[in-house]
Amino acid sequence: MAPGDKKVIYLDGHSDTVQALRDQWHDKLGGAVDPYNGLVDAAKLDRDAIRAELGYLPPDDEWEHLVFGRGTADQLAGVISQIVATKILLELAPEGALRGAIVRSYATVAEEDNDGGGPRYLVSRVLPGAPPELVPDVVIFTEGTGDNQKGALGIYRGQRGRMQIEVTVTGRSCHGSMPHLGLNPLEHGGAILAEAAHRAATEGFAEHEFLGAGTRTASWCSLDTPSDCAVPDRFTFRFDRRLTVGETPEGALAEVERLDAVAAARDAGLTVEITVPTYEQPTHTGYVLGNDQIYPGWETPEDHPAIVAAVDGYRRVVGPRIVEPPGGATAGARRQRPRVDRWVVSTDGVGFPVPADTTDIDVPASKRWVASGDMRHPALFGFGAGVEQNTHRIGEHVDQRELEHAIA
Repeated sequence: MAPGDKKVIYLDGHSDTVQALRDQWHDKLGGAVDPYNGLVDAAKLDRDAIRAELGYLPPDDEWEHLVFGRGTADQLAGVISQIVATKILLELAPEGALRGAIVRSYATVAEEDNDGGGPRYLVSRVLPGAPPELVPDVVIFTEGTGDNQKGALGIYRGQRGRMQIEVTVTGRSCHGSMPHLGLNPLEHGGAILAEAAHRAATEGFAEHEFLGAGTRTASWCSLDTPSDCAVPDRFTFRFDRRLTVGETPEGALAEVERLDAVAAARDAGLTVEITVPTYEQPTHTGYVLGNDQIYPGWETPEDHPAIVAAVDGYRRVVGPRIVEPPGGATAGARRQRPRVDRWVVSTDGVGFPVPADTTDIDVPASKRWVASGDMRHPALFGFGAGVEQNTHRIGEHVDQRELEHAIA
């Protein structure tokens, strides 16, 4: 079969992790578990302390299967799964494992603070003008797809989008003993934050029956002040805004612009700027992507052949290997039957949608890309070890049995 006629499958997993709060791991877990070295002293293991930190843990008699450490669930287990799966595919290629298919396995960087940066590089720098054997028919994300109530190892076919909204409040600094001579951006900025939180809690945002509701939360801040006994000069903070179907970045910015506290700050003489920040941090190679921090959501239809194949694969390969307890599995345990769902968190999937009218990427109709409003993308879905609610948490871990199923 000619390379251009083969199905092209990408495996995608991000190799970066969030910062490990090592002292907190030691303090809260009694020194039994280290974020880099895992379980270091089983005699000190305080199971109640770990349970208090996490969304799901298996029964005590199954803890021998757990691997603890920062990044185990988010999402180094997925990268390891890709490595082992790729090795198996190569070893079985003489027996036909790759007949009619090309598999490209990517470990991306900088996903935690710039979701989809790796795929965004591919669609902007690699795929334009590329031959069909480079253009994906389907992308499989190895990000964890477990849920602390619904079960481990879901097949996830969508997620909300997200964006960062930066608010800069600039006032006039003066000595703290004479605040009437200044304009305090911290106090006015605090009022904006308080009103935004109140409105988010009481008014809510758009909802989608599958992807869920939009959300907004304060996520970062920086204060420019000459001292702790002065009125500050500038207060900058950001909102993490999750966007569901029916919401737009322009609308999300307008929501913040309409806050009464924003108008009050401007009326008092302060400057309030509401913008979308640009991601300017260089990668380990020095490359700067320079994208606006807007990350589009996506959804692959449940009847797409890629999702149908994933469900069939689970039924044939994973389900028969799982023995559920009498009465069936509960909470975040593994299930015999496939579960098709969506992520709460964001993933590398946000990097693949491109404008529907893009002509520099040649996508044959046979690749069955998904049209979504004014965007399009290859069929995207996720399957990976790890429970979403356990990620970025003290005591993060992965059940190594899930790795076996993900690899298979």
